[in-house]
Amino acid sequence: MLSRRNLLRSVAATTLLSTRAARAAATPLKVTATFSILGDLVKQVGGDRVEVLTLVGPNGDAHVFEPSPADSKRLGASAVIVVNGLGLEGWLARLIKTSGAKAPEVVASNGVKPLAGIGDERGKSDPHAWQDIGNAKIYVANIRDGLAAADPASKETYAANATAYLARLDALEGDVRAAIATIPPQNRRVITTHDAFGYFGKAYGMEFIAPQGVSTESEASARDVAKIIRQIKAQKIPAVFLENVSDPRLIQTIAKESGAKVGKPLFSDALSPADGPAATYVDMMRNNVAAFGEALRS
Repeated sequence: MLSRRNLLRSVAATTLLSTRAARAAATPLKVTATFSILGDLVKQVGGDRVEVLTLVGPNGDAHVFEPSPADSKRLGASAVIVVNGLGLEGWLARLIKTSGAKAPEVVASNGVKPLAGIGDERGKSDPHAWQDIGNAKIYVANIRDGLAAADPASKETYAANATAYLARLDALEGDVRAAIATIPPQNRRVITTHDAFGYFGKAYGMEFIAPQGVSTESEASARDVAKIIRQIKAQKIPAVFLENVSDPRLIQTIAKESGAKVGKPLFSDALSPADGPAATYVDMMRNNVAAFGEALRS
């Protein structure tokens, strides 16, 4: 049997270890996500076990983002970096080098079958894979596994959160398909600012036409714009849509010259601020589908 002194020492040691474990569990994992949509997915999976920093915030354009010294400092302090991949974050390699970050990278799009870019982006991958909810589920699984690898003590929490969120995405996808089914097939053609909705179109049976390519870095030529205006008139395309990350003047010009109506703004590459209509990924998808339905149903 343990002596009273040894027993007290054993209890004290156990208490100390338990206290240290509790403190460790109470310290959130610092995770950097490259843009707001990824940031929300990380929050959904990580819950209160993560502290999420988003480099490109709400209404920000990840295609043309220019990191600041503060971004470099924050990235260097991260325990995990979650990226989209598929060529979206062309600035990231330089930022990681500048920051000296050693954190593991989780590529959320791993396992996605990429679509090819069009026009000036031929030979490149379309990076907007999240616009297909089926791909968002792949993102969630990759994020879950990446967080668990960095924080094994919270593995079960990440798994449970991911399972619950995947069920929400299943329900969301059913609602999206039902909403698109209410739009007459001949009206399921729209004009957007840049080619961000290719995955959505393929998954849910819509056609998207854009004067810019898959990146907002490319500029639409006068010839391309004129061609789209002729196409709108010839095919009686009912609506054109602004995006929250794009200059509205291009779509406004197309609408004026073609006679097509301008639908409610779409959220393509970024969420809205917290008080906006697309503060989360689920809200974003519901907002966009509602905008399509309102403009295209009649």
